[in-house]
Amino acid sequence: MNQRHLEFCASAEWADIVETEILPWAVGDLDLGDDVLEVGSGPGLTTDVLRRRVPRLTAVEIDPDLARSLKERLRDSNVQVIRADATRLPLESGRFSAATSFAMLHHVPSRELQDGLLAELCRVLRPGGLLVGSDAVGTGELDEFHRGDTYVPCDPDELPGRLRAAGYVDVRVELGELGANRPAQSRRRFRFSAAAP
Repeated sequence: MNQRHLEFCASAEWADIVETEILPWAVGDLDLGDDVLEVGSGPGLTTDVLRRRVPRLTAVEIDPDLARSLKERLRDSNVQVIRADATRLPLESGRFSAATSFAMLHHVPSRELQDGLLAELCRVLRPGGLLVGSDAVGTGELDEFHRGDTYVPCDPDELPGRLRAAGYVDVRVELGELGANRPAQSRRRFRFSAAAP
């Protein structure tokens, strides 16, 4: 991430957006179960909210500095932090009751790798396990915010077919917006949920 983006993703403003808008909207009253996977935890603000909702959370982060910092901060908690590439998870098949992805799909460097990540999450889910997440809708302002980043926005209209191709059933994708007082680059969003067969 560029420095401006990384600072925003570690800010109190983003923490408030995550806790009061994104996760309540994306997760709602879904039961994530007893063993949840989060991919792309970054500085860990979504991790902080998720870990209060579930008994056990595994957070996967590819960036070595972010993973190391999060692991140290959450030592002796209900979170296990793993530094790994989520397209090739070092985790057993069929383990997790749910997998989550919040504001990270657009950081996966190609559509093919995004599809590989979705399939990999399906692999590590139990039968009937849920994939739940959200991401930003690509806009000019979001493009500018990501200048210098890995940035491959997903088209929410194409996501249902991509999720089905990755092996999911009961796919749902819905558009929404954060509050009007939120930064324009993160306002338009989509949420998704799907079940492993």
